[in-house]
Amino acid sequence: MTKQTMKRELEKISQEKGRTELPSVLLCAAECSPFAKTGGLADVVGTLPGELRTLGLDARVILPFHHNIKDKYRYDVEHLCSFAVDLGWRSKFVGVERLVRDRVTYYFIDNEDYFGGKIYLGGPEEIEQYCFFCRAVMEALPHIGFIPDILHCNDWHTAMLPVLQRTQYGWLPQGRSKTVLTIHNIAFQGKCGFKQAKDLLGIEEKFCTPEFLEAYGCCNFLKGGCVFADHITTVSPTYAQEILTPTFSEGLDGILNARRHQLTGILNGIDRSVFNPWNDECLPFRFSASNLKGKAKVKSALLQELGLEDYPGRPLIAMVTRLTEQKGLDLVMRVLDDIMAIPMNFVLLGSGDAKYEEFFRQAENRYKGRLCAYIGYNEELAHRIYAGSDFFLMPSRFEPCGLSQMIAMRYGSLPIVRETGGLKDTVNPYNQYTGEGTGFTFANYNAHEMAHVIHLASTIYPNKEIMDSLILQAMRADYGFANSAYAYAQLFLSLL
Repeated sequence: MTKQTMKRELEKISQEKGRTELPSVLLCAAECSPFAKTGGLADVVGTLPGELRTLGLDARVILPFHHNIKDKYRYDVEHLCSFAVDLGWRSKFVGVERLVRDRVTYYFIDNEDYFGGKIYLGGPEEIEQYCFFCRAVMEALPHIGFIPDILHCNDWHTAMLPVLQRTQYGWLPQGRSKTVLTIHNIAFQGKCGFKQAKDLLGIEEKFCTPEFLEAYGCCNFLKGGCVFADHITTVSPTYAQEILTPTFSEGLDGILNARRHQLTGILNGIDRSVFNPWNDECLPFRFSASNLKGKAKVKSALLQELGLEDYPGRPLIAMVTRLTEQKGLDLVMRVLDDIMAIPMNFVLLGSGDAKYEEFFRQAENRYKGRLCAYIGYNEELAHRIYAGSDFFLMPSRFEPCGLSQMIAMRYGSLPIVRETGGLKDTVNPYNQYTGEGTGFTFANYNAHEMAHVIHLASTIYPNKEIMDSLILQAMRADYGFANSAYAYAQLFLSLL
């Protein structure tokens, strides 16, 4: 379906509801690409509003004025207003700045005490940091002259917005918005003592119960959002089902099952204009699904850049990831020697837990010339790894959506993934009988099962006919954000 067809369908639904315009939406988040980014959340919040606007919705974004944003954009933003909000007994300054970029309006909440340092302060300080942000957003809405039809909240940092709206702002203009809470990763919930929640946000005692915000003796911000939001979404259909179970819910399966009829999984997407091997300025050579010649040249240049041996017929397997337990690195550690017994090269780009960083540094020394561990992050190098690798490994313990496998497919790198969350929804496993597939998958969180699938992929690699067919199928898979935006727009309309 083209974007114009999507737009006409949305307008038809809106007219049937007696509306003259499509919904207005304000996305609230802790980070947003290209302004501030630590993970996939920023990519989603940075891409979705533009796609929604293309479909005819008035979509805007509000986020903290983090110091790195201020350093870069301080002379580009327009100061809208400033006022004070009460955070418990404290009176705190709020500045609101505005920037229009690529037709999308961005509002920035300014306060040096909370946003002059790290994006996420950690511990009780982070709780206070985002309690302030939620209070500032609610108070800012009348000042900026934009009361949206839909207030779209993302993860625990903004999950208290539906709570505040329903319990403290119901009789004010801010109270008329419908609220949607998207869970990007349920492992992070925003937990604190009720004393802190009452002190910072004035939460009434009657809401400090299991029916509302209490979970296992704590005040749980994400649970509160799940209770009070008009609708809950997650970032893939499979993850929406997984979090209904104790294994994946991190203790929230009770409230999620109670609201399962207001829970929807909407698959994320990628910005296909940013991730495009035909015009990617990070690549030394360009290629496309209709002209793959440049991919081999990118691989050769990448191997030279990384100091890896360039033997004909040897595949390159890659990981671009945060080095955390979630990403399945324990499996890789368990069978790395078995993997490296296969004639292949291995590259890892990422940073995180010290034990994983040290393991891969040592592995690079053991397999010098065949394994490169780039500890840190380099966006341009990441693009070259996506484009130059033959296989892309994501053995995640859980993966709400995952964007890396979509990017890898866009660049013709075949994913090798565990069948969980968005990985299961996006990677079609190779079928040797029909030739169908966009990658390789394994079901269980088991190191030897993963190693078996990697070995299978390596045996197929020499067959150029099969590989080219799989690469073309992967590159032609459409995981752009237009489909995601259309699903969100349909959901927003259903709430009005």
